[in-house]
Amino acid sequence: MTPNRAALALFVLLFLPTLAAGAPEGKIVIAQGVDPTTLDPQWHEETPAYNVLLNVYDTLLFRDKDLKLIPWLAESWRLVNPTTWEFKIRKGVKFHNGEEVDADAVKFSLDRIRDPELKARQSVYFRLVTSVEVVDKHTVRVLTSRPYPTLENHLALRGAIMPPGHFRGKDKVFADRNPVGSGPYKFVRWVKDEQIELEANPGWWGGAPKIKTIVFRPIPEHAVRVAALQAGEIDVAVNIPPHLVQIIEKHPKLYISKAPSVRTIFIPIYAYQYDTANKPVGPVEGPTRDKRVRQALLAAVNVDEIIRTVLEGNAVHTATPLTPKHFGFDPTFTPMKVDVARARKLLADAGFPQGIDLTLNSPDGRYQKDKEVAEAVAGQLTKAGIRTRVRTHEWTTYLSQYVYPHKANPMYLIGWGNTTWDADGTIGALFRTGTPQSNYHNPDFDGLIDEAQTSIDPRHRQELYARAQRMIVDDGAVLPLYQQVDIYGVHKRLSFQALSSEQLVGAWMSLRNGK
Repeated sequence: MTPNRAALALFVLLFLPTLAAGAPEGKIVIAQGVDPTTLDPQWHEETPAYNVLLNVYDTLLFRDKDLKLIPWLAESWRLVNPTTWEFKIRKGVKFHNGEEVDADAVKFSLDRIRDPELKARQSVYFRLVTSVEVVDKHTVRVLTSRPYPTLENHLALRGAIMPPGHFRGKDKVFADRNPVGSGPYKFVRWVKDEQIELEANPGWWGGAPKIKTIVFRPIPEHAVRVAALQAGEIDVAVNIPPHLVQIIEKHPKLYISKAPSVRTIFIPIYAYQYDTANKPVGPVEGPTRDKRVRQALLAAVNVDEIIRTVLEGNAVHTATPLTPKHFGFDPTFTPMKVDVARARKLLADAGFPQGIDLTLNSPDGRYQKDKEVAEAVAGQLTKAGIRTRVRTHEWTTYLSQYVYPHKANPMYLIGWGNTTWDADGTIGALFRTGTPQSNYHNPDFDGLIDEAQTSIDPRHRQELYARAQRMIVDDGAVLPLYQQVDIYGVHKRLSFQALSSEQLVGAWMSLRNGK
């Protein structure tokens, strides 16, 4: 571990015990737009699930409020050689069921995530890991086939550590319904589509949380979330639409908390068809198999107008699915200018002088005004001769029946909050051949991603990611839209800070006067 990381470790050891003093008390209710699709910590890639599960499970590393990597279950870590990472596990930590957190538990958890039988959605981030070795009771080494400089970033988000005695030999369904971790909160119950209840873990290694009970409720409709906040039924409401901000600001018992988000909103466009095993089948059937049609889609959309009229300025137009804070972001690559005449010409050149009919799939209630944004995009496309119908879906159905099985063609609106803060967690995860959400196939692009993922030269990695981003935009594989500004409505009885990571960390919240 570098001197800076050693200092961080000391800081965390001194700071964490002060997170809470005294017994946990009180209850808060947090309203997200949707319910998690699963509570298996390794079988999802969605913020609503992460926000629940990061309170139940610990990862080896974490990020502080300023997004810096800090020790978590691993009290220190170092790169032994270019392909070997070593982690020293914190001593005396127990899982909620009494099992000890040790190197065996870490090995079990990281082996589980790589198990081909499980088909964990997070496994793509661990494909370079060849083995996990127990050195001693509190030391583990992770070996990779090639240098993997971003592994530490992934382990600050993914690879939740799970108790072997509780989960060994059990399937995903069991893990989905019986969460047991070592985090600051214990799982109590999940009433699907109604609420998830967590209770404070007073023996958490970081100090007992200040709040005793946290309840997560799914409320898809923006106005209903705000009404519940006004009525005192909930304490935090995520994704407040801009037109309702003033209502909250004028309320005597409420306040607004904002942060520029890790999340970008964009529209992947199908160029290639995959099967449900994430294997490429061939060019997609339909107009978007033609690159010129995909380019016409990009040329027809006026993102700045959508930001101004639909989001009331609460977003930042992006040229790619990365934010300026992500490593790999290329500031010289500016957003494409709207050019309806060019869009029509591209359609004609592709053999569609009379235009085409397409469907844009979208969630409803997952992101800030997602349905309204999709409808605005569809309206602009239609004016350019791309007659577009919006089809909205409930979130769980959207992911399980359309996005993940590669059946959301020809295009779909999605948000991606990459809290590894590295392009690898977005560009590679979404567009490289064989990944769960890719609908693009380009060996040259794959080569850039693979080289960037294993290079230990930051400047070279930056150049590779810049080329990769230009490639997917030039090929029309994605229609970039904007970086979201996260807006939370909060009851004044709660001390709460919006984080750019979008994470809801119960251990960092407290009730004013403990009530």
